[in-house]
Amino acid sequence: MSTMTAPTPARIKVRPAADNDGRKDFISIRDFGFWYGEKKALDGMTLDIPERQVVAFIGPSGCGKSTLLRNLNRMNDLIDGVRHEGDILIKGRSIYDPGLEVISLRRRVGMVFQKSNPFPKSIFENVVYALRVVGVTDRGALEEACETSLRKAALWDEVKDRLDDNALGLSGGQMQRLCIARAIANRPEILLMDEPCSALDPIATGKIEELIHELKVQFTIVIVTHSMQQAARVSDRTAFFYLGKLIEYDTTEKIFMNPSQAQTEAYISGRFG
Repeated sequence: MSTMTAPTPARIKVRPAADNDGRKDFISIRDFGFWYGEKKALDGMTLDIPERQVVAFIGPSGCGKSTLLRNLNRMNDLIDGVRHEGDILIKGRSIYDPGLEVISLRRRVGMVFQKSNPFPKSIFENVVYALRVVGVTDRGALEEACETSLRKAALWDEVKDRLDDNALGLSGGQMQRLCIARAIANRPEILLMDEPCSALDPIATGKIEELIHELKVQFTIVIVTHSMQQAARVSDRTAFFYLGKLIEYDTTEKIFMNPSQAQTEAYISGRFG
């Protein structure tokens, strides 16, 4: 199919493509298919995600982007009647390796959900929850991890004097950043974000997006978003999905400025979706 130039809407400002700097592909998805019962949700997905970059999954509702995201830490295993074909590898090792504990995988692959979901506990206990689960009891270690995680989540200065307050008293944007702090407290290598800003106002969204830029220095980030503007602002690479298939995957600049596929151009220009 011939390459076409897609006119990028003026309201979408595309972040320049980032250089891989010789970094190896960190996540490798190989001919991956996935079923909910008899319904095939993903068909032949193949893509590589570089280390310490932000990759955005875009596409209309029901196209498979959240399904693929939730497979990266095997959260979909919790649903009855699911099955897969193909493979997903992290650092060259299959996440379906019988010798790999799922709990260990989920410690390496943190997740932030669409709706902020703090526990009805103090701010402090929310952040250190995962550490307590794995047996960390030393108060000094917990306090250090709490402060470090809240600083990385750009929330420390706002809550440092009320760590014992109930987390449910925070604003929506603060609760989402708290959930990010909770996800990174266990020092994962990968951070998955499933529409993390969909319920937030523009100011809170801006803070989360700036945070994503800061976090990619340490984490490989995969974000699902319905906002093409957000994908253009935060990601280094973008994958466009449609009806359970990967239509196109490239640098974000290429996807938005000069997509190779007609379906991608139609979606980016707003002709469907």
